Amino acid sequence: MKDLRRLLSYLGPYRRDMFTGALLVFIETVFELVIPVLMADLIDVGVENRDLHYIVGKGIQMGICALLALITGLLYARFTARAAYGWGARVREAQYEKVQSYAFSNLDRFETASLVTRMTTDVTVLQNAVNGGLRPLFRSPVMLLMGLGLSFWMNAELALIFLVCAPILAIILFLVVSKVAPMYGRLQKSVDRLNNVVQEGLTAIRAVKAFVRGEYEEDKFQSVNQALMATSQRTFQLAVLNLPAFQFTMYTAIVLILWFGGGMILDGGLQVGELTGFLSYVLQVMNSFMMISNVFLLLTRSLASAHRIAEVLDEDVVLTSPDDPIPTVPDGSVDFEGVSFKYHADAKEYALSGVDLRIGAGQTVGILGGTGSAKTTLVQLIPRLYDVTEGAVKVGGHDVRDYDLTALRDAVGIVLQKNVLFSGTVRENLQWGNPDATDEELWAACRAACADEFLTRMPGGLDADLGQGGVNVSGGQKQRLCIARALLKRPKILIFDDSTSAVDTATEGKIRAALAKLTGVTKIIIAQRVTSVMHTDLIVILEDGRIHATGTHDQLLASDPIYQEIYTSQMKGGEDHGGPSAQR
Repeated sequence: MKDLRRLLSYLGPYRRDMFTGALLVFIETVFELVIPVLMADLIDVGVENRDLHYIVGKGIQMGICALLALITGLLYARFTARAAYGWGARVREAQYEKVQSYAFSNLDRFETASLVTRMTTDVTVLQNAVNGGLRPLFRSPVMLLMGLGLSFWMNAELALIFLVCAPILAIILFLVVSKVAPMYGRLQKSVDRLNNVVQEGLTAIRAVKAFVRGEYEEDKFQSVNQALMATSQRTFQLAVLNLPAFQFTMYTAIVLILWFGGGMILDGGLQVGELTGFLSYVLQVMNSFMMISNVFLLLTRSLASAHRIAEVLDEDVVLTSPDDPIPTVPDGSVDFEGVSFKYHADAKEYALSGVDLRIGAGQTVGILGGTGSAKTTLVQLIPRLYDVTEGAVKVGGHDVRDYDLTALRDAVGIVLQKNVLFSGTVRENLQWGNPDATDEELWAACRAACADEFLTRMPGGLDADLGQGGVNVSGGQKQRLCIARALLKRPKILIFDDSTSAVDTATEGKIRAALAKLTGVTKIIIAQRVTSVMHTDLIVILEDGRIHATGTHDQLLASDPIYQEIYTSQMKGGEDHGGPSAQR
């Protein structure tokens, strides 16, 4: 319950709508409960005495009560809908805002599909609980208490039947809720798995078609879909058992009341109108019991969803700014001092071990290494996407953990290994680097990244639509737009993580020449091609998370066997190692 109470704090301005809705439910219930009393008088006085004027008067009063109940019911629906959907919007917004503050290590704890489910399906469950549960939550206790009170007032002997039925209904409710409660959590996890398969299948649809794996993906989807169906069936088959059980109890109570009430009428101890009014209260009381049971089921499911949402909101953000942060980065120098790093605290091996490296402000440094040598891991420590496990990373002479996080990341421009563009125009994507950039600045960055070559041919130029995720441009064009976006930041440190792998060597040469003209900017280039780094001030060779060698191109070519092997295989076709067969 504490998770649900915590989420209710996000009601904010909609709290008044919630209370107004609850008040309207109370008023509506009072009007409905007055009707059986008027009906009893209409029968026992008006019909008994054949007083048409009295009958019409009571009928008008009943009509007015019914009309007022209808009006208050409609008003309740309006206020409750506003409260439910407004609350849901605020909870989703809070989750999304919290996720934006997550470090990479926080994001590693949640699958993307699960986060999507928690922001959509789980929030919808909460909204439905308010829309479908607020009315019976406030209406049922009022109807129950007032119905019981009025029924005892009308005939205490018949009302004793409630005292027999109530424990039976309570036991049924307890058994159903205790069985269904844990199943709702499993149901939401099944939705997570379904969303995960859908997300993977749609994201990789081109690969699926290229490898003709459509049937395999269909089978995989069918598997999780069937699992969700089976979980849903088991859950709701139990959840709906309360309805027939309650109806059986209710109709049993009605039969008993008619049996004993009929006998009392024959004995002269009860009038027909009183029995009719009493039966109305019986139905209202029993319906209130049934509504309470539905509220418990809604509450049980919403508690499971509230717990999942609270996990997102309560996640401790690993990387935050210190209490008294350094507000600006003085220059682009980078120092790795005894740096070791592993992604999980319980990991057996370090991804990086004992890294000592000095990069001066304004230098251009190339990083080479095989797959899995932790090249990307190394540069991710600079903008503090992860924190070191041991040692320190310094930028501008200060530990990155001492900086204001926003200031540090503003000073570092990074072109990720996986190029990401967003739905929208070229201009909107480029302005991620600088929201206030003019057209002249945008074109200058595009020229430096050689993106102007294809933008001038696209209808609309800077205002050309890229489609979802940049589907309207090729991989090389994506890379060039991402480079232009990073250049617009005007950072002190520029990191290129294998960001020219999809462009031809001539275009890469032009980009490299444009980058060389940037002064006062430290450039770190991760590459697979020797040509991308051979003209840098310093080349770093990484092997198994350790620095194997550092030096210029000439120094490494003369002394380092790994660099010699890379250079020979790329620049000379591998004839020194493969002989004639390697050239065929």
